[in-house]
Amino acid sequence: MVHPLESLVLRHTRRLPVPDGPAGRGEAAARQFDIALMSAGFKLSTELLERLSGLSGVTVAAIARRALDCVRAMVGDHVRHNPYFRDFPAGVPDTAEFWARCVRQALADDATREGTLAQLNAGAVDLLTLPAYGTPQHSYGDMLGAHEELIAAAGDRVTVLHAGGPAKDEVTALYLALAGSATPLGDDGLRDLRALARYCADGPQPEEIPVRENRAVLNAARIAAGREPLLDTVTDVLRLACALSGGDVTLTAPTRFRSLRRSERRALLAGLDAVVAAAPAKLADVLPYREPFKRLGERLHPHEYPRWPHAADVFAAARGDKQVRTLESRVEELLAAGDAAGAARLLTAAPGKLLRSLDHLLRACRGEDDREAVVAAAERVLPKVSGRVLLSVRDHLRHRTGESDRGRVFVNRRGHAHVAADTRAPLPPEDVRRLAAALDEETRRRLPEPGHLLIDPDILDVALPLSGKAATGGFGVLPRGSLSPVDGELLRFFVHWKQTARRTDYDLSALMLDADYTTDCWLSYTALTQFEGAHSGDITDAPDGASEFIDLRLGAVRGTFVVPLVNIYSGEGFEEAEESFFGFMLREAGQQGRPFEARTVRMKSELRGPGRVALPLVFLRGDDGRWRAKWLHVYLRGTPSANRVEDNRVTVAALVRGVVERDHLTVRHLTGLLAERAAATTLWDGTAVPDGPVTYIGLERPEGLHPDSVVVTPENLRALIPA
Repeated sequence: MVHPLESLVLRHTRRLPVPDGPAGRGEAAARQFDIALMSAGFKLSTELLERLSGLSGVTVAAIARRALDCVRAMVGDHVRHNPYFRDFPAGVPDTAEFWARCVRQALADDATREGTLAQLNAGAVDLLTLPAYGTPQHSYGDMLGAHEELIAAAGDRVTVLHAGGPAKDEVTALYLALAGSATPLGDDGLRDLRALARYCADGPQPEEIPVRENRAVLNAARIAAGREPLLDTVTDVLRLACALSGGDVTLTAPTRFRSLRRSERRALLAGLDAVVAAAPAKLADVLPYREPFKRLGERLHPHEYPRWPHAADVFAAARGDKQVRTLESRVEELLAAGDAAGAARLLTAAPGKLLRSLDHLLRACRGEDDREAVVAAAERVLPKVSGRVLLSVRDHLRHRTGESDRGRVFVNRRGHAHVAADTRAPLPPEDVRRLAAALDEETRRRLPEPGHLLIDPDILDVALPLSGKAATGGFGVLPRGSLSPVDGELLRFFVHWKQTARRTDYDLSALMLDADYTTDCWLSYTALTQFEGAHSGDITDAPDGASEFIDLRLGAVRGTFVVPLVNIYSGEGFEEAEESFFGFMLREAGQQGRPFEARTVRMKSELRGPGRVALPLVFLRGDDGRWRAKWLHVYLRGTPSANRVEDNRVTVAALVRGVVERDHLTVRHLTGLLAERAAATTLWDGTAVPDGPVTYIGLERPEGLHPDSVVVTPENLRALIPA
């Protein structure tokens, strides 16, 4: 029987759970499964093929159906990609010529002739009024018939699926890994954790749940299962209420609280009462969330439960009826009085806040004695701070010695980004060096002894995933700031969207920038061809889904940077559309094939952020002439409608410069610390792997690793972050 959560395991781990039976002769079905997978760029490992071959053909067929649906969706092959120009990338006309053709066709149509003539007499024609514009004039079958079969090439992507254990064990292991993550999950991760938590509520639980959002998801599942929630702050209770109402447990977006069942109200009020009774100072945590607590109070009716008086204090504090002094206000008083050392001493009661305030405290110091007190206070609390905060502060300090004049890039939790000048005074280099050494020593102390450390060099420039918000859901996606090689002659972007209720027009564009970040040219619906590049044509309505492509010959690009953008011209936002995703493919010259070929897809990223302009990544040419991708995962606010690459290119260039020129903390940093604890360290050359157990860190799990090996790939890269 196929487990209902098997697809989650496959997406997160590239492992396929294999049932113990019934035994049979499934060799033929397993080979057919492997061949079908190869068309999407996947393949069964040798071990997985052997294990499937020992099952019955019926069992293999059931596994194959679910797995094929899953992997095709992972790379965007679950929809029909039909470009406007049937022969794309061949046969794309000059932009002006194409528009003129659309006008001529409108003039030849009795239904549109009069209106088109009126527009021509007025001096401007609205493209959207032309019948031939915005909707493919051919069927999907016609498009397929116009393209030759893709020729296999050595550079085609092959993602190996490995053998997993019984589905129940794999699901439990995934649940424990996500629930106990040391870093916040993205929206997709939280959604998957919610599904897993409902299934695993009565099974093994993680020893620690360091991320509060994860705890909220688990607490909602515990209440549904009739168990007590795990609460130790008033904010935990607020997050739980959001989870029970289907809202945002990160507290970034407002939640509309539903009418709660009496048992849920009792659990929330009892939790608030217990937290405040045990530590009255925690009432101060209410103040940053006054409005949500007020709205929650209207649903909980605390006056009906006099046996929980401390819960009533929470809502009194939210309304302002009960005065509460926060730690932050006391710190600000000391800083206003010039007592940075006193502020640091006070913040030792909240180690995480002390480290996050280090920059502010050091700039507020009035002399060497104050700086010594602040640095010493930070050193004392390091053992009490999470590994994620240690690494975040380490990353921050690397850019605070005044050695660069680059601007500051601000990215909020939802991916909205902007750039501003850095007007802060630099920190003293000696303090930065001392703190960096202390942070590294504490991080090193927490890292495990890896034994034989085996490292794929291609992962060294991947940014550490200090937050799940630094990446989006999808396939082949890396955290913001990561660098990855781009090897191929032809680079093809694609965007696909399907509107929910109203006409929606997304426009795929590519901006080419010079070494100084000035605009060279662009490809878009207003510039269909440039320097051996081609745009597949503008589609303006997507009731059944629509796709646009841009094809580039990298050797012909004059500039240093290629920036793909997705602009919302009209209609639904990225979070309103039923589906929206971006990706890119790499091909060799002469491979032919359809506009979309799953096995050439290197990345597919969900578009689910704020704003009206999406920037998934930037391609940059290095001094060695090789192209690399640097991952952005950001959104610009844009305008409510008619966003175009021509209008936002200055803002895009400034943002790209801020991210490209920032040296992010990468896997290289942690592997360097790990290597100091390793029995041996080897850079893997892509051939044979050692016979014994290893700790492998790389972009993909190689075949043949010892079963007792610890494997870290981008899918579970958060496992590198120490607790």
